[in-house]
Amino acid sequence: MVSKLLASFVSLVALFQGASAAPSDTRVLCPDGRNFASNAACCALFPLRDDLQKNLFDGGRCNEEAHESLRLTFHDAIAISPALEAQGKFGGGGADGSIAIFSHIETNFHPNIGLDDIVEKQRPFLQRHNVGVADFIQFAGALGASNCPGAPQLAAFVGRKDATRPAPDGLVPEPFHTPDQIFDRLADASNGEFDPILTVWLLTAHTVAAADDVDPTVPGSPFDSTPGVFDSQFFVETQLRGTLFPGDGPNKGEVLSPLRGEMRLQSDFAIARDSRTACEWQSFVNNQTKVHDMFQFVFHDLSILGQNIDDLVDCTEVIPVPKPVIGRTHFPAGMSARDIEQACQETPFPTLPTDAGPKTAVPPVRD
Repeated sequence: MVSKLLASFVSLVALFQGASAAPSDTRVLCPDGRNFASNAACCALFPLRDDLQKNLFDGGRCNEEAHESLRLTFHDAIAISPALEAQGKFGGGGADGSIAIFSHIETNFHPNIGLDDIVEKQRPFLQRHNVGVADFIQFAGALGASNCPGAPQLAAFVGRKDATRPAPDGLVPEPFHTPDQIFDRLADASNGEFDPILTVWLLTAHTVAAADDVDPTVPGSPFDSTPGVFDSQFFVETQLRGTLFPGDGPNKGEVLSPLRGEMRLQSDFAIARDSRTACEWQSFVNNQTKVHDMFQFVFHDLSILGQNIDDLVDCTEVIPVPKPVIGRTHFPAGMSARDIEQACQETPFPTLPTDAGPKTAVPPVRD
């Protein structure tokens, strides 16, 4: 598995480098007369990009809609099950746009509660542009992430086949699921490629995430204290000892958080302390390069689940290169290494500075 992952990662790096280094004489002038693309199929994404940035992402901010657009990519793509197909049942189409095409069905599935809001906010953009629904969802998520400093430039492909039927319920992991349930679900969805280690890589997205519906009394509760920055702070704060709830908890799927205003999912807490993943989790602390590279790798594979990559056109060049990370990994004010519940015994916990000032409180993510 390790050699397979390394080979895939090397190929992915070559893909991104090759895209940026394409000779100018192979590029085509798009109909707008302003943009050039390595493939004419990418031209439709330039006006979509500009429209989304201006009118959904507030001029290119890492706002709530950017967070929710990234979340939507996972909820659409992970709804695929080869195991169900092997039983003669429909197992979903993966990254096929079904969550938006059949939103009246899929946004009522329990793990998708609340996603109807971003689906409906995105719908006018989808209607204005000549882009497939499946391609739109993954592109909007990659574009939204690009507004968060420290994020990688995420893959963008066009040519996916749109869904013709809704995905079955029960395929999206829930925050109250055990690590075994989550590892098994992701392994099934990816034909065994998403093992526990890659699950940790995928959870890097929670560095710019927030919860609206785990505790509806405190919508927009972020999972770390820097939700506008794609950094490693999430991997520090999930290992701090929990002492309180942001709202009227405990609610199903949440456990005690270390900071006022911060939400801690039960699943994040458990995977950070599971013997199979604890050291991988800790390895992301104060390692911005790993945060960047591993999520870039795993998002690429997530975004094409259920699709044949040979049928797709790589349009990653349309996604802006995000700004560098702002700030440094730290212990929140009022906390230190003494507050860490270290589960990895193989390596010492990294030495980090502590923010000055009164104990950190985290405001909700709202526009």
